[in-house]
Amino acid sequence: MTQVLMVCMANVCRSPMALSVAQQLVRNQGRAGELRLDSAGTHAAQGGKRMDARAQSVLLKRQYTPVKTRSRQVSAQDFERFDLILAMDEGNLAALKRLAPPDAHDKLRLLLSFAPEMDTTDVPDPYYGDLAGFSRVLNLIEAGVNGLLARV
Repeated sequence: MTQVLMVCMANVCRSPMALSVAQQLVRNQGRAGELRLDSAGTHAAQGGKRMDARAQSVLLKRQYTPVKTRSRQVSAQDFERFDLILAMDEGNLAALKRLAPPDAHDKLRLLLSFAPEMDTTDVPDPYYGDLAGFSRVLNLIEAGVNGLLARV
């Protein structure tokens, strides 16, 4: 079983959106036994925060079920437990590289490295924007997750 962790900053927008999309697409493809998925944040020290309501709204509009209800911070155990740790942007990838032991650096990638056809490598943080930003983020996440599932 391949274990994949989706990571953004606070674990309230992008990474739980990516987790929701990935879990549903995995179920739809009949591959639930093949992948274990989770999400976390590089700066979610408070932990326990709910998913952003705008993220939930955009997911529901596209028929995805929001699956993560509480945020958590990336832990040292994550670098041992997960086979692949996917950052939403370069800033979080850099943070993961600082946190990870050197032997875990080969597990770290950008989600959009699985969607080279997109016009960006970063899934931008929509937190301080409007609902349209969350929709754009969901488009990028869908492309990244579809690319990931085609390769894993």
